[in-house]
Amino acid sequence: MQKRKKYVEIEEDTGTVLRYFHHANGDGLVEESASVHPTAYIDRSAYVDPGARVEAHVRVHSGAWIDRDALVQAGTLVGSTAHVGRKAVVGRGVKIGPRVKVGAGAQVHDGVRIEGDVIVPDGTVVREDRRTGLAAA
Repeated sequence: MQKRKKYVEIEEDTGTVLRYFHHANGDGLVEESASVHPTAYIDRSAYVDPGARVEAHVRVHSGAWIDRDALVQAGTLVGSTAHVGRKAVVGRGVKIGPRVKVGAGAQVHDGVRIEGDVIVPDGTVVREDRRTGLAAA
């Protein structure tokens, strides 16, 4: 039986090689400069990019992507194939539904629920629940 590599290397368009390790809880891919709490669950088909931070008891579901330098705070759920954009900040206990796109630099306040297929534009501040369409300030 062949042993699985402990990491996966991915080359960016610029030629930079990034090294992703399998997270112990869920087996998802976490780039070596990202920080993911041991109690966070990262699904095997999800990944966390360089500089991102995922706090305690976060659940990142299948196909979800936490982009560079994003912060996902404790107790948040990131739904299947959702994307948390570059430098976005997602507060504590947030529920992000499937296929949601949280734009770059967006801020989602603690406890907010964003239902599936919502787009949060770049730089938007979300203070209350969003059910459909575009989330606005």
